[in-house]
Amino acid sequence: MTAATHSTLFPQVPDSADAVLDGLDPEQREVALALGGPVCVLAGAGTGKTRAITHRIAYGVRAGILQPTTVLAVTFTNRAAGEMRGRLRQLGATGVQARTFHSAALRQLQYFWPKAVGGELPRLVERKVQLVAEAAARCGIRLDRNELRDATSEIEWAKVTQTVPADYPAAVAKTQRDAPRDPAELSQIYATYEQLKRDRSVIDFEDVLLLTVGILQDRHDIAEHVRRQYQHFVVDEYQDVSPLQQRLLDLWLGDRDDLCVVGDAGQTIYSFTGATPDHLLNFRTRHPNATVVKLVRDYRSTPQVVHLANGLLSQARGRAAEHRLELVSQRDRGPEPVYTEYADEPAEAEGTARRIRDLITAGVPAGEIAVLYRVNSQSEVYEQALADAGVPYQLRGAERFFDRPEVREAGVALRGAARAGGNDSLLDGADDLPSEVRAVLSTKGWTSKPPAGSGAVRDRWESLAALVRLAEDFEQAKPGATLSDLVAELDERAAAQHAPTVQGVTLASLHSAKGLEWDAAFVVGLTEGMMPIAYAKTDEQVEEERRLLYVGVTRARFHLSLSWAVSRSPGGRAGRRPTRFLNGLRPGSSAAGMRAGTGGGGGIDRGTGTGAGRSADGAGRDAKPRRRGPLRCRVCGRTLTEAGEMKLMRCEDCPSDMDEALFGRLREWRAERAKDISQPAFCVFTDKTLMAIAEAVPADETELVVIPGVGHRKMARFGADVLAICAGRTLDQAADDDDGDV
Repeated sequence: MTAATHSTLFPQVPDSADAVLDGLDPEQREVALALGGPVCVLAGAGTGKTRAITHRIAYGVRAGILQPTTVLAVTFTNRAAGEMRGRLRQLGATGVQARTFHSAALRQLQYFWPKAVGGELPRLVERKVQLVAEAAARCGIRLDRNELRDATSEIEWAKVTQTVPADYPAAVAKTQRDAPRDPAELSQIYATYEQLKRDRSVIDFEDVLLLTVGILQDRHDIAEHVRRQYQHFVVDEYQDVSPLQQRLLDLWLGDRDDLCVVGDAGQTIYSFTGATPDHLLNFRTRHPNATVVKLVRDYRSTPQVVHLANGLLSQARGRAAEHRLELVSQRDRGPEPVYTEYADEPAEAEGTARRIRDLITAGVPAGEIAVLYRVNSQSEVYEQALADAGVPYQLRGAERFFDRPEVREAGVALRGAARAGGNDSLLDGADDLPSEVRAVLSTKGWTSKPPAGSGAVRDRWESLAALVRLAEDFEQAKPGATLSDLVAELDERAAAQHAPTVQGVTLASLHSAKGLEWDAAFVVGLTEGMMPIAYAKTDEQVEEERRLLYVGVTRARFHLSLSWAVSRSPGGRAGRRPTRFLNGLRPGSSAAGMRAGTGGGGGIDRGTGTGAGRSADGAGRDAKPRRRGPLRCRVCGRTLTEAGEMKLMRCEDCPSDMDEALFGRLREWRAERAKDISQPAFCVFTDKTLMAIAEAVPADETELVVIPGVGHRKMARFGADVLAICAGRTLDQAADDDDGDV
C-alpha cells in the first residue's frame, strides 16, 4: 500500500503540454525537456524522480514528440508500475505502457510463443518452493523450511545472473557470495529443479526473462517487431537491474539509444537478488554523449532527517559511495531524530507502541506511521505491542488492495446500486455521493465506528473505510459526481492498481519499505548483528547494509525514531551494542565507536517498559544477574532466530510436550477475557504464547514472566488467572484463596 500523498487526490488534467511543466523545479524541468538520446537521471531519496520522469513522458506525449503506444516504461514492482500509470493518466498521457520487467516480458512471450516455438506457453509456476523441495529430495538432501527458502533464493540469483547449474560453484567463488550450504549440493539441487520443470512443462518467473531473451536473440524478425512497437524506453530504479534484465533491455533497444534511466547508487539494496549498480555507474562509459541530470532537492524530509541521511552516506566506502548524492532539504525545520535504547526487545516494542499512540493522539494519522525492521521475523513482537495498545496496523506485502475479497464484494455492491439508481431503497435518504457509499457499504460490514482491536475484522473494516474516504475525496474534487462516476473511477484504479490508503500503522521490512514514505518512521532493532546483519561479511555486504539503513531513514518526512535493545529477552545479558552505522551521528558516540563525545543533532532517550533503562555508558541501572548466550531450543539445542520459535523456546519441528488439556483451558479462559475487555483474543495472548505456557506449566510468577509474550505488564494483568489455571484451580477457587490472605 502506498503512503498517502499530500497532493490533491484528483488533480485537473493539464490543459496543454506547457502546463505539464508547471511546478517542476529547474532540474526536474531539465529532465522533462531532455527527450532525445540517452539520458541518465541521478535522483536522491525524496527528490521527485517519479514526478520528473512521468512529467517527461507526459510532456513528450502532449507535445506530439512521443507517440504513447511506442513508449515503454519499466520498473520493478507492480505498485510502482501502478503508481506510474496513475500519474500518467492524471497528466493526460493515456496509452503509455508502464510495467514491471517481468510483466512486459511475459506479455511479449505469450504473444510470440506460438510463432517462435509453437503451441501454448508452458504454465507459469508462481511459487517454486515445492519444486525445489522435491528436487532436493531426489538428490537425497533434506532441507528444513529456512534452508529451503535459502536454496530457492540461490536458484533465483543464479538464473538472473545467467549462471547455469554446472557453473554455480565457480560463480559463488568468483563473487565471494556466502552460499547457505555446499555450492556443489546447491548446484545438484538447481540442476534437478530445472529437469523437473522440463519434465512437467512448466516455467518460473526467471524463465520468463530468459525465454524472452532467447527468442529475441534467435529470431531477428520478432526482435524487429518489438523494436518497431517500442521506440522510447524509460527505466526506473536503474540501480536495481540484474544482468539478465540489462540483457533484455539491450535487446529491446537494438542499436538505438532513445533511453532514459533513473537511479541512485546510494539506494542499491538488492544485490542478493542479482541487482547491481554497475549499469548505472557505467552509463556514461557506454553512452559518452548522455545527458546527466542530478536531482538533490529533497522535498520529502526535514533538514534534521536529511542531515542524518547525509551523515550515514558520508561514512560509506566503495564505488557506490564515490557517486553519492548530497541531499538538500526543501522543507522547514522539524523535530530532531530520537535515539532510544531499551533493556530488551519487548520493552522496545512496547515503548515504540506508546510513542506511536502518542503521535496518533497528537493528530498524526495511523496510516502515516511506519515501523521498519531488518527481517520479517521481527514483526510479531510489534504486532502484539500495537494490538495491546489498541493501535491498528497493516503488514506490508499483504494482499493487494483491489484483490481483497471485501473490496471485490464492495465493488459488486456499488455497481449494483449504481445500476438501480433511484429504484434502490437502500439509497433512500442519502443526499450525496459519500452518504450513498456509506449506505451501500453498511451492508458489507462498514460502520461509522471502527471495531475494537485488530485482526481480520478490523482489516475488513479498514478496507471499506478506505473506499468511504475515497468517495468523500471524489465528491470534493468533482461536485455532483454520481455513484456510476465513482464506480468508473474504481475500475480505472483497479486496472492501474492505484489503491487508496488504508488507515493503519505499517509494519514493514526495510527492503519492502523502499519507494514508500510516511510522516513518522520508527526504525527499530538497530543492533550489531541485525544492522549490519550478522551474515554480512565482506566490505561490500556491510556497505549495502549501511545503504539499507539510509533507505529506512529517508522514509521519514518529519518524525524519525531510531532504537535498539541491549538484550533480546527480559532478564537476558545486556551484551548488545547499537549499530556501528550511527557512530559519530548519535549523541554520546564518536566515529570510532567510542562512547564519549557528541554526535549529530537529536536527542537520546532511555526506553522504559518490561526492563530497566540503560545509562549513558551502556551499563544497566541494576545489577541483577543476566542470562548469558543466545536463546536455544530446549529440545535439540539449536539457536533460535524466528520470533515464533523463540516464544515456544523450541524449533517448530521439534516434538512438543504440551499439556493439551491445559492448552484447551487456557484458550477458553482467553476467549472469556477477550470478550470482557472487548479485544480480539490474540490481544490477551497469542496462540504461541499459550502453547509456550502449556509446555512450561509455570508454578509461580518468576517462571511465568520470562515466557516470551508475557512480560511484566501482562503478568500484572493476567498472571494470577494463568497461574491458577496452570495449578489446576478454578478462578473462583483462586479468588477465595486471595480473599483469605492477610
